[in-house]
Amino acid sequence: MIRSDPPTTIAIVDDHALFREGLREILEAQEGLVVVGEAGTSDDALRLVADKKPDILLLDVEIPGDSATDTVTRLRSQVPNTQIIILSMYDGPQLLRRLLAAGIRGYLLKSVHWHELVSAIRSVHDEPDRIVLAVSRESLAQMESAPAEVLTSKEREVLELAAQALSNRQIAARINTTEATVKRHLRNIFVKLGAASRIDAVNRAIDASLITPSRARSDN
Repeated sequence: MIRSDPPTTIAIVDDHALFREGLREILEAQEGLVVVGEAGTSDDALRLVADKKPDILLLDVEIPGDSATDTVTRLRSQVPNTQIIILSMYDGPQLLRRLLAAGIRGYLLKSVHWHELVSAIRSVHDEPDRIVLAVSRESLAQMESAPAEVLTSKEREVLELAAQALSNRQIAARINTTEATVKRHLRNIFVKLGAASRIDAVNRAIDASLITPSRARSDN
């Protein structure tokens, strides 16, 4: 089947030229994916993304320059529509939590098969609320076993409205804020609860007595 949608544009940031070249060759062999640029440092990454505004940025976690967390924070501030997927040889839970809180949409070990990367790119691009993780079971277990941080009152309010199946735009109207702010609250909620989706976050919050089913339905 021929894809009629516009191609998904991708930028690659890694300090190893051979890795970038191999990744570009793999991605451009896939239908509907186009690599629009490459960079090797955090500063070059910022310039590249500001210039090309790709749909997806593949970012090496050990990029020379600023830390990956600082780079993600700056990128999310300057070009919020570019979705960031981290590629890494390391999957420690603390780093993963920091990067998720900073706004990444995916974290994949460099040992993943190419088709997993392609699937992650398509999922992140096509499903705005999806976060894609491909890390070790040990790292996931450590994240899940860590005590969940308490949600702020605003995060609880957002989650209660999400439990009513309201869209981000509807939630923003209810609490008099922007849709981007709602998305940021949801990302933080997902990280704090270790949730993979809205439904998962709602269920985890109910199980942890952070919200209740009756409270979630009270505004219907």
